[in-house]
Amino acid sequence: MIFARMLLSLTAPLAYATITGAWSTFVVPHTNDADDTPALMAAMSDYTSDASIVFEANTTYNVWSPITFSHLTNVEVVISGNLTYPKSIETVQGYVAAANYSGAWFSFIGGNNVTLRGNTDPDWGWVDGHGQQWWDIMQQTNRPHGWLFKDVTNGIITDVKIYKPVAWNFATTGSSNVHIFNNVILARSDNVVTGGNNILFENNYVVNGDDCLTVGNGAKNITWRDGYCEGSHGLSVGSLGEDGQVASVENVLFESTIMNRTLYAARFKSWTGGNGAAINIAWKNITFIDVMFPIYVTQNYWDQGDGAPPNSSSVNETHIENFLFDQFVGVINDTPGYVEGSCITDPCWYYVSHATGKEAVIFDLYPNTATNIVVKNLVASTLSGAPIAAMCNSSTISSDVGFVCWNGPYVPTMAGL
Repeated sequence: MIFARMLLSLTAPLAYATITGAWSTFVVPHTNDADDTPALMAAMSDYTSDASIVFEANTTYNVWSPITFSHLTNVEVVISGNLTYPKSIETVQGYVAAANYSGAWFSFIGGNNVTLRGNTDPDWGWVDGHGQQWWDIMQQTNRPHGWLFKDVTNGIITDVKIYKPVAWNFATTGSSNVHIFNNVILARSDNVVTGGNNILFENNYVVNGDDCLTVGNGAKNITWRDGYCEGSHGLSVGSLGEDGQVASVENVLFESTIMNRTLYAARFKSWTGGNGAAINIAWKNITFIDVMFPIYVTQNYWDQGDGAPPNSSSVNETHIENFLFDQFVGVINDTPGYVEGSCITDPCWYYVSHATGKEAVIFDLYPNTATNIVVKNLVASTLSGAPIAAMCNSSTISSDVGFVCWNGPYVPTMAGL
């Protein structure tokens, strides 16, 4: 094993590289009270293939400016130490507003066989976004995505621990064959957003204030399983079809997940006047605890901040086909006067006209655009002990949806048993 010492600059600390055969290891240098990003970026060109890039243990790195990893091949990035964003909101906003901002604070742009690996040490391997101060003042201008995996083929994201991120956490835009597992997100901020193809999420623990997982336009062959979501807005597909966009989502499975005190458990939303289709989407074996809306589907989504729902005469509403909600078990939070934490208006943004708060299922469908959407094996109760209910307009769909399609008590039908 040959040890090579590389002087990055006259003032920067020494970084060490270990080379074994064709594989090299770069240990990111750290300087107290200074930004550690420039030293890493200065060395990056030597470690874009067959390499490990290591944030070493027992070190807290100052990632005070964004990092971009471009076109990596057979590279792993290992977070053994802690990483910290700038504490200054203005500093972060300045980078996000810059013309050369890559789309996230940590960006992986292109590549094959790329791994982002944290560790299981409870005290190390954390990424601290200092998001609390943003949330306290409801600052939403120029918020950064956390981690972007864009156009990566054959990727792994595992054992990464995110603490109080400012906004969105992971995005997989344009990527394929990515396995995301054993990650922890502790936040009040936004969600994991996935696009791309062949993305597998397993054993992820998420406490946040928006969707636990968002499956967006263009996603295909997405699986989420064996997860835990707390305080979130659910396992969601959409929103799709904004401003008439032609949307496409296909072959999505959410299964074996606990939803604890979330606003929704399963949610689909497409905008009024949208186009395209969402096909073959299933939510299976979902346990929900004190959830306000266990199953919620709307093809009539709109920005409530803009006023009343728009009138749409479109015959090309985003179509949905082969939706299955199977083996949902849990308790509905129907506590009178309860307000979910993201509510800052009256009525709340999630308000549903004429809902009683006891609905296990709400199907807000657009006429003649939903095919084979079924709820099966639903077992639910309410905190108050009142009977559970359903909301569904029978004029919008003619097939058996697994329960009596009306605004009234939840009554299973043959398809729902």
